[in-house]
Amino acid sequence: MFECFADRTDAGCQLADALRDYAGRGNVVVLALPRGGVPVAYPVACALHAPLDVLVVRKLGVPSDPELAMGAIATGGAIHLQRSVLRSMSVSDAQLADVIARETVELHRREALYRGAAPPLPVEGRIAIVVDDGVATGASMRVALQTLRERHPARIVAAAPVAPAGARHAFDDLADAFVTVWQPLPFFGISQFYARFEQTSDDEVRALLDAARP
Repeated sequence: MFECFADRTDAGCQLADALRDYAGRGNVVVLALPRGGVPVAYPVACALHAPLDVLVVRKLGVPSDPELAMGAIATGGAIHLQRSVLRSMSVSDAQLADVIARETVELHRREALYRGAAPPLPVEGRIAIVVDDGVATGASMRVALQTLRERHPARIVAAAPVAPAGARHAFDDLADAFVTVWQPLPFFGISQFYARFEQTSDDEVRALLDAARP
């Protein structure tokens, strides 16, 4: 009933169409939030003839419900906390510190695995399009945009195939534009809008990044 996309590749193709105004500009870079954002971002990068890189972010899941985000962290120490979730789920300072420490280890592991010794793609003075497979709470996207701001791109575009109605306003202070394909009601979770939403593997991420390299 709610399915809008066959899979992440299909979602990326539809998102690429929504981003077609950025095609062929020469100063565009596409940054994917791994893991699920990479198979969405790959067809976007191909369609826009833009290079593809990752912007590594880790969701901070509530200890009693790891799928529920209470915040997110990104490379460089950026952190965004969902204070309302922390309060409503009675997460203690010790529990929060525990989750941050664990996810920081995983963040560094993924950074090394996906990029190796290669430096991040330069974004200063360029149009940076940040892609995920969907926006729910917005925590991961927000911390990614915070990190990206410090690298001084000329313009930041937050992009996702699906997001809750009104989600664009959550990023007004961090992004110059927000592009999505669908903003449906009701919205219970990203997976409800995909026919197939299997977990993306590290091998798939690495293969797509390798394929995107010149």
